[in-house]
Amino acid sequence: MAELGGPGSSVRPSGGRKMSLQRCETCSKEEAKYRCPRCMKYSCSLLCVKKHKLALSCNGVRDKTAFVPVNEFTDLNLLSDYRFLEDVGRTADAAARHPIVHSPSTKKLLYCLRNKARRCDIDLRTLPIGFTKRRENSTTFNFMEKKFYWHLKLIFPHCHAEYTLKGVPDDKTLVESDPVVCQRLKTYTMSPQSDVQILMKIENRKQNSIRYNELDASRSLLDNLKGKIIIEYPTLFVVLKTLKNDMVVLSQDASEAAESSDSESSSLSSMEEGEIRDSS
Repeated sequence: MAELGGPGSSVRPSGGRKMSLQRCETCSKEEAKYRCPRCMKYSCSLLCVKKHKLALSCNGVRDKTAFVPVNEFTDLNLLSDYRFLEDVGRTADAAARHPIVHSPSTKKLLYCLRNKARRCDIDLRTLPIGFTKRRENSTTFNFMEKKFYWHLKLIFPHCHAEYTLKGVPDDKTLVESDPVVCQRLKTYTMSPQSDVQILMKIENRKQNSIRYNELDASRSLLDNLKGKIIIEYPTLFVVLKTLKNDMVVLSQDASEAAESSDSESSSLSSMEEGEIRDSS
């Protein structure tokens, strides 16, 4: 949960004297004893650790893929990267041997989903077994109703929160939302509806050229997904126009749509959201 003995952690030397370089960043009263491996925030107690996780939507797990500048890169970072690549190799090998990969029923189901999506003018792409998004995806197609029930992830950057919705019918409008979510996200509920933007990342773009499409909240999920590439399931970013963010939104003209899908090989850039993790 926490990294003890690191910079800013409380230490007790042999003489019994207590040292601490930082104060708790949650209560600002006590000396820090712990440092979160993920967001590097200092905490003094289990209560403050839980509070900081809730306030920042932090899971306390170190991000093994976080960017480290060259001038800060140490032997520990090198060892961490080496172990991470070893874990990836083991997981990829285990995934390739997984019986589900070779199951005819699994292949038939995925082919059916992609085929039905194609008929709705949606380019649905699935990842190999072992990828996080592949395991999470609960999207289904109801043949009786001729309707998709989507696995949907909503990300609220200004509140550092995200929610997963399962079984969302494709005829549901984006303006409909879970009241429990609204109660918890006061930053959004206190803003007028006209200030809320719903964005979706454009796939098949280079990492240094990430762009987003703005979706129409008054239209159905199916209408908004038409003509777009979906990796496993839609991930929507809910942002406020009045608050600054670094998301570049493209208009829906033909030239930009062509640019967004010009390189098939760059589709791997979207796989960072479905990184391989230990399937055990």
